[in-house]
Amino acid sequence: MSTEGRDVATARDGRASARSPDDRPAPRRPREVLRGALRGASYEVLPLRTAEEAVVGHVPRDVPLTITTTEAKGLTPTIGLAERLSGHGFDATPHLAARLVRDESHLTDIVARLRAAGVNGVFVIGGDAAEPAGTFPDAFSLLEKLETIGHHFRHVGIGGYPEGHGHISAELIERALERKAPHATHIITQLCFHPSTTTAWARQVQLRGVDLPIRIGLPGAVTRQKLVRISAGLGLGQSARFLAKQQSMFWRFFLPHGYRPDRLVERLAPALASPENKLQGFPLFTFNEVARTEAWRQEWLARLSYAVTD
Repeated sequence: MSTEGRDVATARDGRASARSPDDRPAPRRPREVLRGALRGASYEVLPLRTAEEAVVGHVPRDVPLTITTTEAKGLTPTIGLAERLSGHGFDATPHLAARLVRDESHLTDIVARLRAAGVNGVFVIGGDAAEPAGTFPDAFSLLEKLETIGHHFRHVGIGGYPEGHGHISAELIERALERKAPHATHIITQLCFHPSTTTAWARQVQLRGVDLPIRIGLPGAVTRQKLVRISAGLGLGQSARFLAKQQSMFWRFFLPHGYRPDRLVERLAPALASPENKLQGFPLFTFNEVARTEAWRQEWLARLSYAVTD
């Protein structure tokens, strides 16, 4: 841990030990907190040909969107879809994969395009390209350059890895998170199907001095047919990498009627309600199954509204 991280963690531990039990904020009701988290959910979509029509036809304008990027298709479809969805009135945030950005000039052009389109946020990742296209080998180097050239983004997200990263050690990935945090406004986690793992990781992140809000990435309500089509559409190499990274989740989507994240949501509710952590809300990975995911979200909101007012 860095000296700064230890100082922050020590200060926080000191405040916690000095606080009497009566001074601690009262826990919030899990159902009320869960309702707020689902009302503030965002949807992640892939920049495929039918994405714009699906989103415009089925997603309310007050649901924020993030648009992924793939090595095979590059950044152009991601930026283009963010521009078009912003034009439809959505809060659309593109993923910027550092290893696909060629140089400072390329990055400046991207920022200018997004400013002109009214896009107010980016989600910065390293990306899975075997070799960087230019001068940015990782997310940290791109975040630093964004600061240097100046940007207008109100929201800058970075990734969190509750179950680690397939190709980077746990210590290195968490040290990288510490370095990126000062340049970011929030963290979005990768998919994790174990709530206890997510909450334990979130506590460790705070102890390391990272005090950003953490949004918990969950799968949407996805059918196996949709997942197969999406996987095929990514291209053979990209799909192989996707499946290799997602082995722990893949079988769950091959249930007869698709996957529903109900159990995950229910088990995460107490952690969201705790005032002692930074867990806030759900980015839902829709795999472009936006209509089905939105129907699922509305079912939950109706159920929670009835329970809270009953």
